[in-house]
Parts: sequence; C-alpha cells; structure tokens
Amino acid sequence: MTGLFGRQQRTRFPSGQVAAVTGAASGIGRAIALRLAASGVALTLADTDGPGLNAVAAEIRSAGGKVEHRTVDVRRAAEVNAWADESVASFGTVTMVWNVAGIINAGSVVDSTVEDLALLMDVDFWGVVHVTKAFLPHLIGAGGGHVVNVSSAFGLISAPGYSGYNAAKAAVRGWSDALRQEMHSTGTGVAVTAVYPGGIRTPIMRNATSAAGPDDARRRREFFDRHVARTDPDRAADTIIRAVAARRSRVLVGPDAYVADALARLTATGYEHLIRKPPRPRW
Repeated sequence: MTGLFGRQQRTRFPSGQVAAVTGAASGIGRAIALRLAASGVALTLADTDGPGLNAVAAEIRSAGGKVEHRTVDVRRAAEVNAWADESVASFGTVTMVWNVAGIINAGSVVDSTVEDLALLMDVDFWGVVHVTKAFLPHLIGAGGGHVVNVSSAFGLISAPGYSGYNAAKAAVRGWSDALRQEMHSTGTGVAVTAVYPGGIRTPIMRNATSAAGPDDARRRREFFDRHVARTDPDRAADTIIRAVAARRSRVLVGPDAYVADALARLTATGYEHLIRKPPRPRW
C-alpha cells in the first residue's frame, strides 16, 4: 500500500489476518488500525464515536485497505455479539482481537458514586470481557490467533483519585494473565498480550469526567497534558504492534510505564510513600 500508509512503520503479520479493534475512532485504537491496515491486515472496527469511526474507515479504504466498521457500545454484550457475528460473516474469520476502548472517571472514593464506578468497570473491564468472549471461539476455531488487552500503568500501581480506573485496569491485567495461561495449557494456539501504557497523548483525558465536578476534571486534564502525556499515540501503536508480532505476553509503553512497573516490582506498596500527603492533625 502507498499513500497515507507509506509514511507509517510497518510490522508484517502472516497473510490472511483479520483484526477486530475497539476504540478505533481515535487515539491508540486509531493508530493501531492504520498500522494493521498498512501491514495487509483486514479490519473490523468498533467505537461509540460514529463520525470518528467513519473517518478512520474512509482513510483506510482510500489507501486500499480492507475494512468494515460498526458503532458498538462494548458495555452491551448483545451489541458486541452482533458485531462479532457480522464480522465473521463478512470476512470468514477473525484472528486478532484488540481491546483498546476505555474511559476515565476520576475522584476520591468518598466523592465517587457506585454508578461512577459501575460505568468504569462496564467499559474498561466488562467491555474487554464481552469482546473477547464474542470473538474467542472464532480464534480457537481458526487454530490460533491473538487477544490484545489494553490495561494501564495504573493497572500495575494505584494512585489516589483514580480508584475506579485502578480497579478496572488491574482487573484487565488479572483476567488477561489467567486467559493466557488457559489458552496455553489447552493448546489453542491463541496468544494473549496485556498492554500497559503510561501517559499517552490521546483524547481519553479530554473526555474524562470527575466525581468532584467539571472544574476538577479540567484541572486533572491540564496536569495530564503538561506533566504526564509524554508519548505520542503513533509511537505507542508501533511499540504495541511490534510486541504483538513477537507474541510477547506483556508490553510496557512509555518511560512512565517502566517506572510504574519497577516501583511495583521493587517496592510492593512502598511507592505509596512517594505520593502520600502527610496526615492532617486531629486538633
């Protein structure tokens, strides 16, 4: 392929690959979709952002790629199952699943409602489960494939003000690790890669909400943009795709992800002293 794809780094996959990608309308999901298409992978894309999804699909088609897309809310198992059935009917099979879709809701445990936490878990954890469960029988039936689940550096360590996000991303980590072991021990040929990005310059924080209100969400967004978001989504996608092509079980994305991983390995919960505020006096 030429045109838009010609400027992008390519990682080769075996011929005949079909990839399902969630969160494909923007950020890491979009960058992954473009790079997979450049490598000759056929794509079935999903997102809740219909216009953004249309734009990505049009870009891929204009460069000669094979792509179909559908507006899907990963919280809804019925929608996900319909997307999986439609994708397999169109392409004959699906061999890779990329669970990229995610949201952030910030706020203290005291301020956050149960509904806030449920929404985070529904998108960031149950969305991964719904999509994987819908497509996994097809990967196994094809004699092998790959499941790629995006967790976070906050799935390795936790931070105050992000309890729900920490919990959802840690759940993705644990679920992915168990799935990988099951797929290996039963000889399915399905690989599982867990991805741990640090601060990536994507719309996820621009769209984030806060239990403490819009002013708190704005302050968090500004802090993220200034001090945390160090990695470009295109560079992140390149790192992830190389790791998946090498069938690695985990991949850290960005220098802050490496720091988080080192803190978790070396200090257990000791890293908490680095971010803990001194207790307020009781008098």
